[in-house]
Amino acid sequence: MSARLVLAALLFAAVPAQAQTAEDEQLWVNLTVMKTEANGIAWFAEVQPRVGNGLTDVQQLILRPAIGYKLSDALTVYLGYAHVVLPRADGDRNEERGFAQATWTIGKVGRGTLSSRSRLEARTLSNGRDLGWRGREMLRFVHPITTPEKVRALVSAELFVALNSTDWGARRGFDQLRSFAGVEVPIGGKNTLELGYLNQWIDDPGRARRVNHVASISAFFRL
Repeated sequence: MSARLVLAALLFAAVPAQAQTAEDEQLWVNLTVMKTEANGIAWFAEVQPRVGNGLTDVQQLILRPAIGYKLSDALTVYLGYAHVVLPRADGDRNEERGFAQATWTIGKVGRGTLSSRSRLEARTLSNGRDLGWRGREMLRFVHPITTPEKVRALVSAELFVALNSTDWGARRGFDQLRSFAGVEVPIGGKNTLELGYLNQWIDDPGRARRVNHVASISAFFRL
C-alpha cells in the first residue's frame, strides 16, 4: 500500500455525505503525560479543555487517566476512566466514561507509519440513568516532511458509533466523525506537539446535524 493511497482513504473518510446545517468555531487543547515502564506497564493522563460557541465558552473539560500493558512493540492495551464536565447555564452536567483501549502500530507505508486506536466506552450522564456503550476507531498516518526526519505531516480519521440508545440522548448507530490534518513537531526529547485543523461532524437525531471547525493543539510528554 502506498502513502498516497493511505492519504486518499483517510481524506475520503473525512468528507461528510451531506451538507451541515449548524456550524461552530472551536479550540481544543490536549495535554497528555505518558510513560511505559521497563516491565511493560504503561499509563497516561490527559487534561482536555474545549472552547466553543465561537471561541467564547468552555464547553467541555475532560480528565482522562488510564493504565495498561505493552504486549509487544506494536500493541499496547489500556483500561481507563474519563470524567467530563459539561458546563450549562442551568447547571453543569457530568459524564462518566469507563473505557478499554488498544493502540496498534500497523506498520510502515512508504516512509510513513500507519497506526490505529480502538476504544470501547461505557458512558453515563448526570441527567439520565441509562448506561450507553460507544465504539471508536481511529486510523492515523504520519509521514516525514523534513530532512532529517523531525517534522511530520499527520492525518487521522476517527469514527464513533453508539451501540445502544439511552434516556439521556444517545441513539444507536452513527454518532460522529472526527478528521484531522496537521503536523507533528518535536519539542525536546521524545516530547511532541501536534498542531492542525480538526473537523467534527456530529449526527444529532431529531436535531440539526452539526459540524465544528476546531483549531487543535496537543502536547504529549513522554517520561
